[in-house]
Amino acid sequence: MPFLGQDWRSPGWSWIKTEDGWKRCESWSRDLERETNPRTISHSIILNSDDEEIFSNEEQEYTSKKRKKDHFRNDTDTQCFYREKWIYVHKESTRERHGYCTLGEAFNRLDFSSAIQDIRRFTYVVKLLQLIAKSQLTSLSGVAQKNYFNILDKIVRKVLDDHQNPRLIKDLLQDLSSTLCILIRGVGKSVLVGNINIWICRLETILHWQQQLQNLQVTKQVNDGLTLSDLPLHMLNNILYRLSDGWDIVTLGQVTPTLSMLSEDRRLWKKLCQYHFAEKQFCRHLILSEKGHVEWKLMYFALQKHYPPREQYGDTLHFCRHCSILFWKDSGHPCTATDPDSCFMPVSPQHFIDLFKF
Repeated sequence: MPFLGQDWRSPGWSWIKTEDGWKRCESWSRDLERETNPRTISHSIILNSDDEEIFSNEEQEYTSKKRKKDHFRNDTDTQCFYREKWIYVHKESTRERHGYCTLGEAFNRLDFSSAIQDIRRFTYVVKLLQLIAKSQLTSLSGVAQKNYFNILDKIVRKVLDDHQNPRLIKDLLQDLSSTLCILIRGVGKSVLVGNINIWICRLETILHWQQQLQNLQVTKQVNDGLTLSDLPLHMLNNILYRLSDGWDIVTLGQVTPTLSMLSEDRRLWKKLCQYHFAEKQFCRHLILSEKGHVEWKLMYFALQKHYPPREQYGDTLHFCRHCSILFWKDSGHPCTATDPDSCFMPVSPQHFIDLFKF
């Protein structure tokens, strides 16, 4: 079988589809090519002009690859760079592709580092990191582990800077620290990839992050304009009805006495229970007051302990059933179907994990 690369171990070239057909991408950026050693030996004595051009291109490409590899080795905080923001999901070897796709490879290729800067994708990425921390941490390779904690570091810094979504990160760090404590105790079973001292340092870093989030103080903004308290009751009530998390309603109810009164509305908590849970689940955990009324607020938190709530995200990863490719919808992928949109399906964080279970 012919190989597309220069070496039998090479995965081949990267290709992009254009109006004139498929064209090969350059392996590395032009900036790194400029850094190549200018003191190259002239081969004009033994090669003609055509052969000299081929040899020179191959030599520069090899030097660029080596410099790129050394650059990522020396920079421990750098995430692996890939031009494509999608990945082909295959679970077995085929005639065209050898091997299979792993969770760590997908985690490196899908550019989660940039995704956390998008408010639509932030909650999705945090939930995905939380699921990996609970059950799939030992399946990550060494490079994937480094990228995982680099992204986690960026998330914590972002929360400390803009004071948004601290509760989500606290839950993520709590699950991650609990999992690491269990895995470190089982070091004799070789359950962790990497040196045990590295994992102990990572656990200490997590505890430091938890302490920083615990001491986080939201500064009060001085604003002489319109505030939340100045809004009419029907608008405040409309805001509460648009929240899908019970803890957000409880937190907002602590702002003013008016919001506290509105946050105790039985109809509000009834709508929230109906949104997240089925009616059959209500009968199993029915909570009544002394007067015989249903305590919907208590029922919501009771049901939340037994059943997973309905997940809601602004943007998710998508999977192409025709090409078996996982991608961000905004980035797209080289789909060969006549009607690509009919092949796309959103992927929940749990579905993402299931795609890489063998």
